[in-house]
Amino acid sequence: MEARNIFRNISPLDHRYSVSEEALYNTLVPWLSEEAAISACVKAEIALIAAHLTLRGGLTGELREALDKAARGVDSAEVYAEEEKTRHNIRALVNVLKTKVPPETAPLVHLGATSVDILDTALSYRIRGVTREVVLPALRKLELLLCGFVEKEAETPQVGRTHGQHAVPITVGFALAEYVSRLGKSILKIQDLSGQLKGKLAGAVGAYNAASLIVPDPEELERLYLAELGLEPSEHSTQLVEPEYLLRLLLEFNLAFGIIANLADDLRNLQRTEIGELREGFAADQVGSSTMPQKRNPWNSEHVKSLWKAFMPRVITFFMDQISEHQRDLSNSASQRFIADYVTGFCLAVSRMTAVIEGLGVDREQLLRNLRGGGTGSPGGIGIPGGTGIPGGILAEPAYILLAESGLSDAHERIRKLTLKAEKEGLSFAQALAGEPELLARIGERLAALGLVPSADKALSFFERPELYRGLAVKKARSIAAKYRKLIGVGINASR
Repeated sequence: MEARNIFRNISPLDHRYSVSEEALYNTLVPWLSEEAAISACVKAEIALIAAHLTLRGGLTGELREALDKAARGVDSAEVYAEEEKTRHNIRALVNVLKTKVPPETAPLVHLGATSVDILDTALSYRIRGVTREVVLPALRKLELLLCGFVEKEAETPQVGRTHGQHAVPITVGFALAEYVSRLGKSILKIQDLSGQLKGKLAGAVGAYNAASLIVPDPEELERLYLAELGLEPSEHSTQLVEPEYLLRLLLEFNLAFGIIANLADDLRNLQRTEIGELREGFAADQVGSSTMPQKRNPWNSEHVKSLWKAFMPRVITFFMDQISEHQRDLSNSASQRFIADYVTGFCLAVSRMTAVIEGLGVDREQLLRNLRGGGTGSPGGIGIPGGTGIPGGILAEPAYILLAESGLSDAHERIRKLTLKAEKEGLSFAQALAGEPELLARIGERLAALGLVPSADKALSFFERPELYRGLAVKKARSIAAKYRKLIGVGINASR
């Protein structure tokens, strides 16, 4: 078959990404390409021959070697050419394989099987393989990089945000520990679900009709067949393997995909000019804009989000493939072929996010300015158009909590009015609080009792350094990173 110039391919996966992500693409090809699909079906057919021979006591080492050689001799182009005549992909493969195997085994090719005994089994074999050999190692690398980033920035102060507004202080490490936790659980689930994929050799309707004419125990033949491929039988089959085994794995892929897209969104927004707390790596020769030379766009994070937008909706098709009329219809025959595209898109997003984390920079001075500036863009930013807070205003919460703890029933309302006064008069929160000696004294007593200031009269020092009010952010960041470094580092290695 004549080779095609990759730039004449239609899918961006097979031109743009096969070039820009060549190393990743090459690891996916042995599992997801059309050649891989045909090769997996050949492996399944060879496994069936081996199972028949095992039951008959005729599987010698010499014969197994000959069967393996025959499998390697099947050319995808040859199968496609045969399909032009048969109009049936598996029958075409069977016809070609019969000419390759030792003549005495040719009658055993496809004996007792229907097409989907081969197709569903081969698909499970391929998806399990790509998950364990490509997807999980890529996810593991990303997760461990995130763990390292969280550990490094566990104490780096950052303002927390809710509804896009400044909330209370956290740390950069704590913010990203969210993704370590969410992605870590998804990785472990993917690992587990990949081991649950099943195959079948139950025939045209799943009742072992054909196999029962060949062997005394059709289920034993099925077990031997699948064991050759490292799989187990579906508990119940129609002509199809129960679709939920594969569906659950693909859905967990999509959950992980969404987590990574959410991370990409957060990282992109933290690189906005008016925030400027993080930055993607930027190569010396890289161009941010075709017309604005100063631009350094967060395009890698944007690219991850864009891949998610392109591939996430395909989950609808995965759900639709769950339904087949009676013992089988062909409504999944075309749609299921695009699982390979989905897995590829997911891996591309993982790879791109890995590159983002590897080059992610932190602007500690800007982080502190934002934290102390109260959402106004700078510590002295009162009155700046678009300003939404007051310097130190994020410490209104502890002021209210400490006042309430002192026995003041209307503590929340008193502090709310104080923040309005600060905003109106252009004061920092600490300055406004200093003008309320009664409130400040109550707060100072509680701060001193908690050991947060040396004495009650030093209460204002707490409100001048909001980065000190961070709860368990540092502890949580470190403990989550340590937990998933251990779980992912050990667990994923052990599965391969």
